[in-house]
Amino acid sequence: MTNFKLTELNEQAIQYIAVGAAVLGTGGGGDPHIGKLMALEAIRKYGPVRVVSPEDLEDDALVVPLSMIGAPTVMNEKIPSTEQMTKPLDLIEKELGRKVNAIMPIEVGGGNSLVPVIAAAERGIPLLDADAMGRAFPESQMVTFYLDGMDCSPITMADERGNAVLMHAIDGVWEERMARAITIQMGGSASICDYPATGAQVKQSAVHHTLTLAYEIGKILYESKDMRQNPIDALLKHLHGYALFHGKAVDIRRRTEGGFTRGEAVFEGTDAQKGRTMRLFFQNEFLLATEDGHSLAVTPDLISLLDQDTGMPITTENLKYGARVTAVGFPCDPKWRTAKGLETVGPQYFGYDVPYVPIEKLTTQKGDAR
Repeated sequence: MTNFKLTELNEQAIQYIAVGAAVLGTGGGGDPHIGKLMALEAIRKYGPVRVVSPEDLEDDALVVPLSMIGAPTVMNEKIPSTEQMTKPLDLIEKELGRKVNAIMPIEVGGGNSLVPVIAAAERGIPLLDADAMGRAFPESQMVTFYLDGMDCSPITMADERGNAVLMHAIDGVWEERMARAITIQMGGSASICDYPATGAQVKQSAVHHTLTLAYEIGKILYESKDMRQNPIDALLKHLHGYALFHGKAVDIRRRTEGGFTRGEAVFEGTDAQKGRTMRLFFQNEFLLATEDGHSLAVTPDLISLLDQDTGMPITTENLKYGARVTAVGFPCDPKWRTAKGLETVGPQYFGYDVPYVPIEKLTTQKGDAR
């Protein structure tokens, strides 16, 4: 599977990517089921979408990320239309005075990994096998493009009523402030294009082949039962990941606030881990897992919840009382472990008074590494 290269999105590929992106989405990035349904409808209507690799782009190609911004819980109730997906793209082409050569997901996590498929299918534009996070994060500046000092503007947004916005921000932090305020006025969810990039910039700054990785994850989880493999063990082996906790959800506190789904969940250990308690904190994405006040995994490393039986991922908005889960963790892209990366997405930024310790070190200390 390591030599596999995704070249086209058909129905099976979308099924796999929806599941794999939910794992990489660390609980956020929008409901993968909604993204999957929208993407499937688009390719059934317009045909499969061609996938291109970053290394195949011309240096002067125009690549535009397309995503949804807002609280994932809102998107579940307000499913975007094709028009809402293509309107920001039309507006950015008009502003830049040229056609887009490729569309890309801004994050590989959750539904946002498949949102660009809708516009790519309708417009016949290739989809780039890359993103700007290698996971999902809740805010606009939390992208590798920001780490490399790229311009986030022009920024275009649209809602389901037909409203559209064009704006220029001095950096990703100001984009987040303005775009989040607009999103709230648009009902808590909006489509957005930002960080238009050249092919050369994408080659340098994006996280490459993440759609292929999501495809491989989904394939593992779908096929492991047929191959008589434990799905979680197979996944951890493929991603060099770690099992953090096995248990059931006993308390979930979730609220929509400031355009985010925020909260925490408490899990009690089951079977061999009876007596253990894990707390999981989230802002759209799972950001911190603790036990007895000690960190099990910390942002920017990835934390995901998997169903104990099937290995299928569980998002923040779909987590329910009594769910039996295995919490797993994976190392983040090295770009996030730089000083600017940790300043942008580390625990202190989100208000957690814990140091960032790489998951490899935390799990080795506890003896839980796989």
